[in-house]
Amino acid sequence: MRIERLRAFAQAWPQRETRRRSRLRHLYLVLRSALLWIVSILHFFPVCTFLVVLGMFIDPRKNDRPQRWFFRNVLRLAGVRFHVRYAPGFDPTRTSIFVCNHVNIFDAFVIYSAIPQFVRGLELETHFKIPAYGWMMKRFGNIPVPKDTNNPAAFRRLLRRAKQALDDGISLIIFAEGTRTRTGRVGPFQRGAFVLAQYTGYPIVPMSIVGSYEFHRTGSWMLYPSTITVYIHDTIETKGMRKEDIDALMARVHRIVAEPVERALAEREAAPEVSSASWRR
Repeated sequence: MRIERLRAFAQAWPQRETRRRSRLRHLYLVLRSALLWIVSILHFFPVCTFLVVLGMFIDPRKNDRPQRWFFRNVLRLAGVRFHVRYAPGFDPTRTSIFVCNHVNIFDAFVIYSAIPQFVRGLELETHFKIPAYGWMMKRFGNIPVPKDTNNPAAFRRLLRRAKQALDDGISLIIFAEGTRTRTGRVGPFQRGAFVLAQYTGYPIVPMSIVGSYEFHRTGSWMLYPSTITVYIHDTIETKGMRKEDIDALMARVHRIVAEPVERALAEREAAPEVSSASWRR
């Protein structure tokens, strides 16, 4: 009888040990997430306020370097390892419309740290009401997007304002999905970014954020150890494009943006490391 109990205990031990390690791992991740949020927030608000005040006296173009330091530092303090891969056909000297997948609230920090030129974003007008962050976005010159973009007059005003920014040499970032992913995959694109490209003739640069969904997911406060890689793809010409070509352009850009994301999801299941031999740092 005693031997049977010992045998049963020995057989159950690996499962008990696995559960114990799982609980310890979860506790570690909870404590780590709480600490990273505290450190990030303590860094975010004072530095953000400083940059807002600085922007009252200095043109944002002239203090772009401290802004980039701030955005990248938020990622570091949140525990993110960060890499950028530039495709050979990307032209960093041209004012462009960057179209990117939307993952979580850290996307703005990721993208601003990755694009090697002066750039601003189109954001929902409700974001401009967020304390500190909204003030900073307004002071930096980001463009508010009205909730009702189906209103023709409001959409025309948005197009004119975006064109003026591009004509002034300011590249723009647009999340073409219009919402953050809940699955890790790239959702359907909305037409606005591509209508803007056809209307203005400025080129589009597709961007892919990979690894951010594993770091932080919408609806959760947990921050997991992760490496985020941003792929900046070849520049796509739009000058002379007809309105009839907008849907084909949208499908092409969606395919380009989604490919590294889908590849990473598939390779994560199969375990091998994602190859990046055709990309340059």
